[in-house]
Amino acid sequence: MRAIAKRFPGVVALDEVDFEVAGGEIVALVGENGAGKSTLMKILAGLHQPDAGVIRLDGAAVQIDEPAAAARLGIAVIPQERETIDTLDVAGNIFLGREPRRGPLRLLDRARMDEQAAQHLSRLGAPIPPRAITGRLPAAQQQLVSIARALSMGARLLVLDEPTASLGDHDARRLFTVLDDLRSTGTAIVYISHRLGEIEAIADRAVVLRDGRNAGALARGEIDRDRLVHLMVGRRVDPVSTPRRIPDSAKLPDARAPRLRVEHVRTRRYPEADASLTVDAGEVLGLAGLIGAGRTELADAICGVTPPLSGRVLLEGTPVAAATPRDAIRRGICLVPEDRRTRSVIAAMNVRENITLPNLPAFATLGLVNFRAESAAAQATADTLRVKAPSIEAPVGTLSGGNQQKVVLGRWLALSPRVIVFDEPTQGVDVSAKAEIHGLIRQLADGGAAVVLISSDIEEIIAHCDRVAVMHEGRITGVLDHAQVTAHAIMQLAIA
Repeated sequence: MRAIAKRFPGVVALDEVDFEVAGGEIVALVGENGAGKSTLMKILAGLHQPDAGVIRLDGAAVQIDEPAAAARLGIAVIPQERETIDTLDVAGNIFLGREPRRGPLRLLDRARMDEQAAQHLSRLGAPIPPRAITGRLPAAQQQLVSIARALSMGARLLVLDEPTASLGDHDARRLFTVLDDLRSTGTAIVYISHRLGEIEAIADRAVVLRDGRNAGALARGEIDRDRLVHLMVGRRVDPVSTPRRIPDSAKLPDARAPRLRVEHVRTRRYPEADASLTVDAGEVLGLAGLIGAGRTELADAICGVTPPLSGRVLLEGTPVAAATPRDAIRRGICLVPEDRRTRSVIAAMNVRENITLPNLPAFATLGLVNFRAESAAAQATADTLRVKAPSIEAPVGTLSGGNQQKVVLGRWLALSPRVIVFDEPTQGVDVSAKAEIHGLIRQLADGGAAVVLISSDIEEIIAHCDRVAVMHEGRITGVLDHAQVTAHAIMQLAIA
């Protein structure tokens, strides 16, 4: 790709960007959210047309004016936001539009489709039934289905945008093994990730974008976190200071009830297991465990998304009957869900509307919203969180994933939540935005909120939590005080 340029209303997304990848090479494409990475790859996938520049494949100029053209050229792009069809089964998603047929009537060969789907999933180490309905799978397994679809196409050039964002360590390691196999057979691979440790481990080169321009490139021996961060942001990014350590809530005097208490909660995913935990005001409790351990289901039960089968949620000793998220929000219990695309942002609404959505009564008189007051509040929040957008009237769906996440976080700031649950809050977020989100989490705790942080990143859990509860198949298998928290201790409890 040479001198690629792309402009959107009010934004120069790409300014004469150069990028290349050879067969049998893994090239990491790195940059902050909004740097232009996804836009560059959408041009390669035929989803956007460049305003200037040329794309060459094997030296010959090509025109990629639609996704079908990219597929014909052997280019497969797995976007950051999953694009599976929830109502189709797994095999149907993997072979959508390429279903195997048999006989003169070209009837669907269901048995062969299931067999081939199982083979691709097995290659990823993903024991997912081909007939399972995709929308009922956890986010991590849906991501593996997307990867299996790309593998089934036999792509010569494979682009993965944040492929491990919703994967646990085991699934991520299996993916790296698959990528090594593909590299050895001559497949060209573009790997987009904000997990800099992964880039150090697997990339042959790293190309860095900043503000829509080439910022530099690093050969394999030159790739390390400090060099990458310097090229990405052009400044030093300091980690959040070590969090204040809070005593175990269970050891507090009876007269001082913890802010949040969960007692023997059972969820539909694990109806035979129950979970109990406490979180004090001013505390960040980490909730760790392997993918599918039941962490998201517990978060949904706490926040009224899916009422528990049994058990109680108590707020400062008083039972909370939260049958819906609205009930929970009214009590000061808020959730930042894992899946931004379907459960957090409303892509067609603008930044202002997304930020103020749960707090509209604060800007209304006799049911009429004061647009000026709403806009001022939304602008202040966007400025505080450094949301990169042409304006607060820009549709959220046009923003990068990290900036969408900032909008979601800003939504709850004005509500001063008493309890806030973060489910994978830094998934797909760059190093600079990640530091800002960690700072916000600590700021909320320092302001008196009880915070639950769910993360598959063990380093994040260790660095930013006061205590850590570990889940396995719907149960809390142990709670570690900060002095006890190590990756080994967490994993021992996670596989108990």
